Amino acid sequence: MTSFSDDFNRADSTDLGANWVEVSGDWSISSQQLSPGAAGGTIILRAATAMVSNDNFAQITITATTTASQGVWCRGNSNISQGYLWRNNGSTWDLFSVVGGSFTNIGTYSAAAVPGDVAKIQAVGSTITGYVNGVSRVSVTNTAVTTGTAVGVRSDSASAVRYDDFSAGDVTFGATLGIASEAGSAQQLAGAKAATLGVAGEAGTAQALAGAKTAALAPAAAVETAQTLVGGKSATLGTAGTAESAQSLSGAKAGVLVPAGEQGTAQALAGAKSAALGIAGVVETAMPLVGSKTATLTPALELDTARPLTAPSSVVPSPERTYRIPAEVRLLTVVAENRTLTVR
Repeated sequence: MTSFSDDFNRADSTDLGANWVEVSGDWSISSQQLSPGAAGGTIILRAATAMVSNDNFAQITITATTTASQGVWCRGNSNISQGYLWRNNGSTWDLFSVVGGSFTNIGTYSAAAVPGDVAKIQAVGSTITGYVNGVSRVSVTNTAVTTGTAVGVRSDSASAVRYDDFSAGDVTFGATLGIASEAGSAQQLAGAKAATLGVAGEAGTAQALAGAKTAALAPAAAVETAQTLVGGKSATLGTAGTAESAQSLSGAKAGVLVPAGEQGTAQALAGAKSAALGIAGVVETAMPLVGSKTATLTPALELDTARPLTAPSSVVPSPERTYRIPAEVRLLTVVAENRTLTVR
């Protein structure tokens, strides 16, 4: 008897892990739930673990839903080209037999999926049953598919759809197992009971070993710790990979010097140096004037303003000059004269 389950309680990732095979589409984990993405179209996911018998079941919780195909399948092959599918399309639950990739509706239950619904499909012999929340909604006799050990999820790739808590397993002896709603406490056994034991599914604890046991040891994978060195050890040193600091020089060292690449500073000039001077490009400042300068003045064009008279003038005008004084303006007419200006 084989069983498989996944609660998807791990970090967001586009890698579901080795327990799943993406038959088509890109499935991922989002907020600890299974997401079919948002690419559109129908995609398929199957458990990597195959059941051991053809009587098996699969169930999953729909945590978020919309008007899209969403459901589980059992007794299938690796790519659901055959098997049984129980899915909701937004208004009805439909049970399909799948043969050679052709889907045949073999039963319908009218109800839309709601968040929290647990969808389960089970195939035991020729009895195929679809459950919603542990209640059988469609149960039919169908022999279209008699073998198949793959289980999984089939869904539209829609962002509004989310799943959680997938589980699947074999159904033993043709018994139909419902979803357990109560955990009963163990009762004390009175008398004796004999029964054929199945394969133990429990891992026993280790027992104390009596005697001696010899076995070939695999190569050690542990890394040894460093041991204290006793005695001396010599080895050829490789090229140093670090830059050593400079050491003080003892004694003398001779070597051929390469031409100096440094530019020396200017040295003091001893003696005299003569050279032809080029044309000066600097404008010299004016030098003070020594001596006198004579220039011919042009007739004066200046108009003097009249000065107030403090007393009547008794000076007789010169025949060469005539003064005409209007109200507050005086006009001075000067006959052209040769004047000499001496600048000192």
